[in-house]
Amino acid sequence: MKIRRVVTGKDASGKSVFVSDGHSPREMVLQHTPGFVSSPLWLVPGPPDLRQGHADTMAQNGPLLAGPGGACFLVVTFPPDSVMMSPEFNPALAGPEHAAAAPGIAETFEMDNPGMHTTPTLDCVTVIKGEIVLELDDGATTTLRAGDTVVQHGARHAWRNPGTEPATVSFVMLGAHPR
Repeated sequence: MKIRRVVTGKDASGKSVFVSDGHSPREMVLQHTPGFVSSPLWLVPGPPDLRQGHADTMAQNGPLLAGPGGACFLVVTFPPDSVMMSPEFNPALAGPEHAAAAPGIAETFEMDNPGMHTTPTLDCVTVIKGEIVLELDDGATTTLRAGDTVVQHGARHAWRNPGTEPATVSFVMLGAHPR
């Protein structure tokens, strides 16, 4: 799923302008996890400073986790869990691809408990399409559908898609001081 990204800014005279209209250069359709799409749209590493202009923060590779006061905006399409349960699924090939698609975030995933992770962020989450299950570290779950939202305070969690259709989720991850 290609995500259209429109970026606005101001020209030298202070007039509002469209800076770009297209796809993020860091959007990745993963080959080794069919149906998984990572669309990092914008990163502000620290507190936003509108005087810095509007250079495309996705034009360069680097971690997607922002520091305290910063933010990362991304959209992820999660395939059904059955993709990872398939005999053709190869974690040795998929792992490096996920690390390339979400550097900084991928490193927070637990190897002994697939999908579980904790980021030092306050996340504002909206399900755009489909259904997805949010699982917490004690096994508690809730099913989220298109239009549902989550405000997540640095909780250990996993996103599960037990259904048969992909689920697309929007994340605004605000860099925070960890507990």
